[in-house]
Amino acid sequence: ALPLIPSDYEGHIAKKAYIIHKLMQQTLDVLAERNQLSLLNDVELPLSDVLADMEYQGLTVDLKELENQTKDMSLRIDKLRTEILSLAGVDFNVDSPKQLGDVLFDTLGLPNGKKTKTGYSTGIEVLNNLIDHHPIINLIIEYRQLTKLYSTYLIGIKESVFEDNRVHTIYNQALTLTGRLSSLEPNLQNIPIRTEEGRQIRKLFIPEPDSYFVGADYSQIELRVLAAMADVKNLKQAFEEDQDIHTVTAQKVFHVDTVDSEQRRRAKAVNFGIIYGIGPWSLSEDIGVTVKEAENFISRYLEVYPEIKDYMTNIVEFAKTHGYVETLLNRRRYIPELSSKVFNLREFGKRTSLNAPIQGTAADIIKLAMIDLHNYLKDNNKKSKLILQVHDELIVEVVKEELDEMKEVIPNIMEKAFNLGVRLKTSCDVGTNWYELK
Repeated sequence: ALPLIPSDYEGHIAKKAYIIHKLMQQTLDVLAERNQLSLLNDVELPLSDVLADMEYQGLTVDLKELENQTKDMSLRIDKLRTEILSLAGVDFNVDSPKQLGDVLFDTLGLPNGKKTKTGYSTGIEVLNNLIDHHPIINLIIEYRQLTKLYSTYLIGIKESVFEDNRVHTIYNQALTLTGRLSSLEPNLQNIPIRTEEGRQIRKLFIPEPDSYFVGADYSQIELRVLAAMADVKNLKQAFEEDQDIHTVTAQKVFHVDTVDSEQRRRAKAVNFGIIYGIGPWSLSEDIGVTVKEAENFISRYLEVYPEIKDYMTNIVEFAKTHGYVETLLNRRRYIPELSSKVFNLREFGKRTSLNAPIQGTAADIIKLAMIDLHNYLKDNNKKSKLILQVHDELIVEVVKEELDEMKEVIPNIMEKAFNLGVRLKTSCDVGTNWYELK
């Protein structure tokens, strides 16, 4: 039987609809004043149709692979738990941070325990500092990684499979402050890939019979956006000539013609870190140098690319004056933290001022690419379907007879989605499951 509807329910809904209607024109007027109507009409509204189709289409789950991975990981977790208890010499709940802290710092007597109201801290930073003190630490770190994968992803995915053997993730279009999409039930945008165990989870997702996954992702899109927004001539030229941007940066910063792997690694760290307003301390941690060396490295970097230094100064000043920053498509991110009396919040506001226009513009570009690709597939009556977006990457389920065409069409559409003033580049892979896409 249908649930009983309260007598005032219809009136309540009607009132909501009336208020929304009355607010519509006011909202449109505000968007027009902010020059954001194009963002609404040309990006977000068309994208809602794309996302609806993607959610409806979903991704097929290999149920046998899911069963095997779930069983194998459960056995590994049980084995790790047994080994941890053996090394501890006492029986305790490994999943309890309080009990774990008591075992590590009281029972085993490990150093530098910091006790709070709820017990000793056992976060990853604490554990990393204890690795050399006892073999139990590596086992605990691995145990936590596997239990997270098991509960959040393997069990989470299993609970999200519909009767059609597919998961139909829900895309949040207007949740993040940067304009990026997020997803849930299950969250397919956040599957960890830094470990092999995390990457293995991507094997769960397969195309339909006689179909393939074609994945294309933007290469260094946020660096390209930075080069465009700051008008960094050396970077723009390097991207146009398809040079290795990290090698180019290392050559200029270290004043060498031949770059070794360590120099390139350090240049890469600051290339990407500068987008997020990285400071000397964080950079020193990333590349294993002293804070002073990291400070000198950042200074040399900004001397090589003075346009970036000017951009950083100007965008923060703009944010302080106006209270927000914008993407190239006029998406705004308000930054009230800049006026905070708390130093750490103000510093967060500065970093956000630097990154939000870059990350937001990159998000806008891939949204345009999704719209263009979706329209191409529909207008040309293609059987292939856009099924997944993971930030800078699009994944299309491609039928066999359209494979050769799609390997050319998808990158071409993505690279022409927006005239950035800096060459956009993509890489394209084909696989019989998500894992096979590099």
